[in-house]
Amino acid sequence: MKESGSNTNIDFEFIAGMVVKWYWVLLIPVTISVFVGIYLIYTSQRFYEARTVILVQPQKLPTDVVRNIIAEDINTRVSTLSQRIKSRTNLEKIIDEFHLFSSHESKDMYMEDKIDTLRRRISFKVTNGRNRNADSFAVTYKGTDPVRVTKITQSLASYIIDENLKLRETQVLGTNSFLEDELETMRKKLVKTETGLKEYRERYMGGLPEQLNSNLRILASLNERLPHARNEVRATKLQLDAVRQKLSLASGTGGPAAAVTDQGKSELERLKEELNVRLKRYTKRHPDVRRLKASIAALEEQPAEEAGPLQEAPKPRAASLLDRQRREILAELAVSEKELTQLKAQIAIYKKRVEDTPRREQELLSLQRDYENIRGAYHSLLGRQLEAQIAVNMEKKQKGEQFRIIDPARVPEKPVEPDMKKIVLFVLAAGLGLGCGVVGLLEFMFQTFRGRRAVESATSVPVIATIPNVEGSGGVRALLWKRVVPISGGAMAFSLIGVFLCLAYLKG
Repeated sequence: MKESGSNTNIDFEFIAGMVVKWYWVLLIPVTISVFVGIYLIYTSQRFYEARTVILVQPQKLPTDVVRNIIAEDINTRVSTLSQRIKSRTNLEKIIDEFHLFSSHESKDMYMEDKIDTLRRRISFKVTNGRNRNADSFAVTYKGTDPVRVTKITQSLASYIIDENLKLRETQVLGTNSFLEDELETMRKKLVKTETGLKEYRERYMGGLPEQLNSNLRILASLNERLPHARNEVRATKLQLDAVRQKLSLASGTGGPAAAVTDQGKSELERLKEELNVRLKRYTKRHPDVRRLKASIAALEEQPAEEAGPLQEAPKPRAASLLDRQRREILAELAVSEKELTQLKAQIAIYKKRVEDTPRREQELLSLQRDYENIRGAYHSLLGRQLEAQIAVNMEKKQKGEQFRIIDPARVPEKPVEPDMKKIVLFVLAAGLGLGCGVVGLLEFMFQTFRGRRAVESATSVPVIATIPNVEGSGGVRALLWKRVVPISGGAMAFSLIGVFLCLAYLKG
C-alpha cells in the first residue's frame, strides 16, 4: 500500500530531469508554433462589423382615437423585413451598388456563392420589451473594408425603414380595399333583402300580422251585415212574387172589377208600409224610397170607379203599372243579390286573411330576421371601413408605428475576426502539446533512471545511498553545451513568445 501510494505522487524530480534532457525537443515545436502564429497574424484576413440599432416607435395617435388595424405583431414584421432584406433580388442590388466581391479572387465566384456569403454576413438581433414585443432591434453587417461595411449597414437600415412604411401602407390599403369590396357585396345583399321585404308587404297588403285586429273588426262587421242582406233579398223576392200574382190576375180574361180594386188598395197599403220602413233606414233621396213613392203616386192617381159590381176595371193601365213595378223590383233584386254576393266574397277574403295571418307572421319574421342580420353586418363593415380609411390617412401622414434609428452605424476601428486571443491560445497549446508528445515518445523509447524514486519503483529495492554526478574536465565546450545553450534557447523561445503576444495584442 505504501509503495502504491508513493507511486501515485507526482515525481517532480523525474519530470525536471526529463525536461532538462529533452528541452531542445520541447523548444522546437513551441518555436515553430510561434512562427506559425506570427504568420497567421500577418496573413489572416480581418473582418470589421458595423451595427445600427433601430427603435420601434409606437403610433403617435391614441389607440382609442384611431385603432390599429394591422394584426401582424412587430416580431413577425421584423422577421418578414429580414427575409426581404436577405432576398436574392435585394442582395444582388447591394452587390452591384457597393461593388462587392470585385477582387481578382472573388471574380470567379458564382452569384449563388456570393449571395450566400453576403447573406451570412447580415444578422438581426431583436430586443423584446415587457409585453414580449420587440421594442428595438439591431442590424449588423460584417466585411473586410470598414468604410464599406458602415455604408452597407446604413443602407440596410434605410431599406428596413422604407420597407416597413411600404409594408404597413400596403397592409392598410389591402385591408381597406377588402372592406370596400365586402361592403359593396353586403350593400347589394341589403338592397336585395329590402326589396324582397317590400315586395312581400305589397303582395300581402291587408293580410299582414299588424293588420290582424283591423281584419277581425271588418270581418265582424261584414258578418253582421250578412243577415240583413239576406233578408233584403228574401223580402224583394216575396215582393216580386206578389207583383207577379197581381199581374197574372190583372192580365186574366175575366173577373170582377171589385177584386181588382181591392187588390190595388191592399197593394197601396203595403207600399206605404214598406215606404215607412225604408224611410227609417234611408233618406228621401235613396233610389228605393223614390221608387216606392212613384209606385204609390201611380196607384193613387188611378180613378176610383163606382160602377156596379159587374163593371170591370180598366185592365191595360193596371197591367202596365204592375209590369213597371215588376221591372223595378227585378232591378232591386239584382242589386241586392249582387251586394250579397260581394259581401260573401269579402267575408271569404277577410276570413282567409285572418286564417293566413300565423303563416304570414312566420314568413315575415324570417324575412325581417335576415334583413336585420344583413343590416347589422353592413353597419359593422361600414364602421370598419371608416376605421380603415382613417388608418390609411394616418399611415400616409406617417402618424402610425414607425422605425427610428437611435444608434447609427459608425466606422469600426477594431476587427472582430480573427480573434487574436483564440489564435494565441491555440498556437501555444498546439506547440506545447506537440512538444510534450514528442518528449513523451522519446522518453518511452530511451528510458533512464532519474533519481532514487525511479530506481526503487523499477527494482522494488530500497536505495541506501546515491553518488552525485562528477563533473569531468570537458572544458569550455562542455560548459557551453550544458549551461549556455539551454539558457540561450529558453531565452530565445520566451522572446519569440513575447513578440508573438505583442503582435497579437497590436493586431487584435
